[in-house]
Amino acid sequence: MIDFRSCVVAFSIVMFTARVGAEAPTTSAAPGRRTASQTITVFAAASLKNALDAAAAAYKSKTGVDATISYANSMALAKQIEAGAPAEIFLSADATSIDYLAAKNLIQPKTRFDLLGNALVLIAPRASKLEQVALTTDAFAAAIGSGKIATGNIASVPVGKYAKDALDKLGLWSVVEPHLAFTDNVRSALMFVAREEAPLGIVYLTDAKSEPKVKIVATFPSNSHPPIVYPVALTASAKGDAPEKFLAFLKSQEAGAIFVEQGFTTLR
Repeated sequence: MIDFRSCVVAFSIVMFTARVGAEAPTTSAAPGRRTASQTITVFAAASLKNALDAAAAAYKSKTGVDATISYANSMALAKQIEAGAPAEIFLSADATSIDYLAAKNLIQPKTRFDLLGNALVLIAPRASKLEQVALTTDAFAAAIGSGKIATGNIASVPVGKYAKDALDKLGLWSVVEPHLAFTDNVRSALMFVAREEAPLGIVYLTDAKSEPKVKIVATFPSNSHPPIVYPVALTASAKGDAPEKFLAFLKSQEAGAIFVEQGFTTLR
């Protein structure tokens, strides 16, 4: 025998559940908009940290898509990608590092382009009595004294390679070489000077601008070293359209304004 009261209760429960389901707010993103839980993985040269962090924040505000960014010296990052690190975008501080990956078919060559340019400068601690250092052997010897000049490793770090080229071209290498203190990336060299552990350092213009505890005391002529360029590309393992859209944003006017504010020149 059918229990009429049980049927009424069951029917009420079904109707209540249907009504709640219909009235509950949706949690899906609007069409064409990605959710904040989705991320892009970027490997980038250490000198890009301030500018790229700001660009990534602007992109997240605009699209809801986050970027997880790992910073280090460019060749170290290239080797990590070679070893299988899950990067989707590689932004290098030199052509050599991205060429290394290209030779191993680990980037998508059609997506590669030069995004930014930079300059090479000599810095001193903000409290230093030095204001300007002429690019001569006597001036450098007097400025260094018995101290050190911090810069990236000349064998593996882009800023160190550019520094070596500039010092050679200007006839300063023999004076500077005995005093060099090598670091594994440009930001470490910057910190040595900011903490007054080295009286001088050779870094990029953008690094000097990012650190209030240092000042620029000389700028190396652009013709004293190869052009400082930042090439970028999607890695071979990048999937979907999210990395490609972020790459497109990096060469937009909005991102360009952020990079220029940090001292970079835009090449796109």
